[in-house]
Amino acid sequence: MKSLLFLLLLLLVLAVVAAALLRKRGSLPTGSAGPWPFHVRKLLSVPEQVLYHRLVKALPEHIVLAQVQVSRVLGVKKGFEFHAWNNRINRLSYDFVVCAKDASVVAAIELDDRSHETASRAGTDLKKDRATAVAGLRPIRWHVKSLPEHDVIRAAFAPHAAGSASKAVPDAHLLDGDAA
Repeated sequence: MKSLLFLLLLLLVLAVVAAALLRKRGSLPTGSAGPWPFHVRKLLSVPEQVLYHRLVKALPEHIVLAQVQVSRVLGVKKGFEFHAWNNRINRLSYDFVVCAKDASVVAAIELDDRSHETASRAGTDLKKDRATAVAGLRPIRWHVKSLPEHDVIRAAFAPHAAGSASKAVPDAHLLDGDAA
């Protein structure tokens, strides 16, 4: 009996020592007492910043939002299992969402670069595009190397221009490499 009690006490001490060592190394959360490992990141790449400012200038009658979670834009219809369907989109985001002044969503914009050519990313893009289209929202895709000018953006949002959204004019002064 004493040996079992000794063994349990020894295991408890070892667990406390191991937890203290892991905390010291930063492997376990330290609560509010110790330093937290966060820093502020830039939300938009340079091409995304260029497109954001063009969208805002070209569409002054709209609200332009950046880096919006798909699950904040698309809902799951009643009668379907919410968690199963929401899990398909809950980690996805749109580069930009354009809304009317009443905050109703008009379009979702994706800015593609070379990373969208990989098989896994292409599958994710297809899933996002399908969910977007099924919800009745117009997806717009532009490539980082051919960002649209103001007139092309305005034309894409004209009431009769549903098919012109994917046309883009090359931006001569843009970056050499892909980013986004």
